Amino acid sequence: METGEEFGPWLARQLKLAGKTQAELADELQLTRAAVSAWITGRSTPRPTVMTDIAKALGTDVGTVHTRTTDTQAGLPVTWYHRPGYHDGGRDLGNAAAFAFDADVQVLARETCQNSLDERLTENGRPVRVRYTLHELTGEALDSFREAILWNDLFPHYSAVSEAAGNQKVGRVVDAGVRDMYEKGRLVLLRVDDYNASGLVGDDYADGKFAAVVRRQLESLKSGPGAGGSYGLGKATLWATSALGLVLINSTLSVPHEGRTERRVIGRLELPWREVDGEPYAGPAWFGRPDPDSPGAMVARSWWADEETVARLHLTRESDEPGTSFLIVGAHDVASLESRSETDDESSGVEDGDEDTRDIRKMHGRLVQALGRDFWAAMTGGGSRLPLLEVSVRAFRNGKEIVPEKQVDPSVEQPARTRALRAHYEGTTVDRLTEAGQVAARNVPLKLPLSGGAHGTFGTHQAVLLVTEAEGDSDGDKNQVHSLRGNRMTVKRAGVQRLPLGTNPFQAVLLVGEAAGETAPFAKEAEEFLRAAEPPEHDRWGQTEELTLRWSPSAYRRISALTAEVNNAIRELVARPKRTSREGGEAVRKALTVRTRPKAKAPAGPVVPVLDKLDATVGDDGEWRITAEVSIPRGDEIVPMVPVAQLDVRSGGRPKLDWAQLVAVEGCEVENGTLRFTPGARRAKFQGSTDVTSHPVRTTLTRLVLELRAGKGE
Repeated sequence: METGEEFGPWLARQLKLAGKTQAELADELQLTRAAVSAWITGRSTPRPTVMTDIAKALGTDVGTVHTRTTDTQAGLPVTWYHRPGYHDGGRDLGNAAAFAFDADVQVLARETCQNSLDERLTENGRPVRVRYTLHELTGEALDSFREAILWNDLFPHYSAVSEAAGNQKVGRVVDAGVRDMYEKGRLVLLRVDDYNASGLVGDDYADGKFAAVVRRQLESLKSGPGAGGSYGLGKATLWATSALGLVLINSTLSVPHEGRTERRVIGRLELPWREVDGEPYAGPAWFGRPDPDSPGAMVARSWWADEETVARLHLTRESDEPGTSFLIVGAHDVASLESRSETDDESSGVEDGDEDTRDIRKMHGRLVQALGRDFWAAMTGGGSRLPLLEVSVRAFRNGKEIVPEKQVDPSVEQPARTRALRAHYEGTTVDRLTEAGQVAARNVPLKLPLSGGAHGTFGTHQAVLLVTEAEGDSDGDKNQVHSLRGNRMTVKRAGVQRLPLGTNPFQAVLLVGEAAGETAPFAKEAEEFLRAAEPPEHDRWGQTEELTLRWSPSAYRRISALTAEVNNAIRELVARPKRTSREGGEAVRKALTVRTRPKAKAPAGPVVPVLDKLDATVGDDGEWRITAEVSIPRGDEIVPMVPVAQLDVRSGGRPKLDWAQLVAVEGCEVENGTLRFTPGARRAKFQGSTDVTSHPVRTTLTRLVLELRAGKGE
């Protein structure tokens, strides 16, 4: 017969749940207290005949006592514990961490898949498997699920939040989620399962992964130096994606806790401050078994559920492989509305207010798209390198599959980049692109600064740049670089500026840190440096507070230098070879005589160039990127000009922005922020990008003004 937990710890917990002492159990069994104490401490175990008496005393069957794979049903039942309001009158009107992310299933996919990669069990060499399951419940299936989560106990709290919904944001979201469930008679569940991961190990309250996810905010406990997360914010996307603020959890542990590993279950609810029946509640609530060790047995802790319970909660896992299942209750995808094109708006006939943020077919497609875009490298193997990740998405309605499970294939989602990475792993790269299908490789340096603000370079890490031709429309935007580090999640996506005319479409991959290989110098140090340079979204490298505090305010310039090295290397790799003097029409040109008009005499004295054309876009890091053309009158002397970037405001002086980069393209040179023009040039062109740290407000909320001022600059 299969047994679970050791008898002693199991019996001690059952006594707490039943509200019995060791002495009381000994009296019921007509044994000495010393005998019961010996069972608890593991010095002995009861005889089979005594097991039957123990089962009667605990109000359970003898099979449960023998197998010990679940708790007895006697004692304190599973319930909701709502954190009481603060005694000082303080109020939390929502979890601030959830505001770091939008209600977007693509953001959810990025954060949850990154967390699963970080918790992958590496000893067996297998990838972590992640499955996303969308499940729409209606009718009896919805009623059964609401009964399982004790909806009648929750409803007064949701009603209190809805009554105050007009006063704050979280309340309005929750109110809309409850109304959608009742008015449309449906509820969307989104479950994220991972396998071959560590699971939520550790105590309910003490330091550990369980407490970091379920009990705490802004705490990140990662398993390795190449981990993607560092802020402890990623888990907030789970609750942000739930219109009801409710997530249920079932974890299979890689390290036993209380002698058990399977079906560790708990739920967490995130609501704003509310008042129910005259009692104030602070915000969060937990779904679990009352902890006998807490005052009045009020605090709910995780419990070891039976198979029937996890099935009713839609938390059944497909195997006993370690990992965790997160069930988002009331999932919605507000960001999907922004993905609809103008053509869709004009032709679909959808009226205002009719868009559905809970369309599971659309959510399925957006999940597949995001996973293929952000994790193609983690799903790619070759040579001796194995994939780190396998991921799939499926959709159900009342238990019936309506969208078949789709395994995300990196070679389909990102064919060119997948080809490039495999060539690198298999050692088939070349120094220069000469034939179709080739992959060129080049090392680019990242000079790591000394920590603590000291001047100098700690060491030079050699990142790996891969470039190959693009694959039709299946690659998405062309001429882009995907940058990634240890866990192989795409961190940064950026275009390449100032490409030579006639460049064939290409795709590029930059492997930095541990992604560059085990033998790459200073790989771990590069991981630490770049991880500190990532914001909570982990979608770029740049200036952050942690980077400034641990290194220096100018440390981000090392990343800018890496970007410049990468762009220069790409321009060199994709440039077409120059023709010799005997190729093309050179010989014909020399044989022709073309009569030209005499040049007009240039006016004496200095002339002032004029800004003629300006193109400006917002970059990935929120900076303004500009390409400007200048018209130059004829003259003996051309006055140097200083480009000045400013923000357009309604009143007062225009705030001036600093330049992070100012580059001459043609007809001029840049010297200390001043444009010096080539003698005889009639036109000039330059490019620049502003320093985000000098922006007083978000770029998307502003307009740019560019002026050319005569002077030498500073």
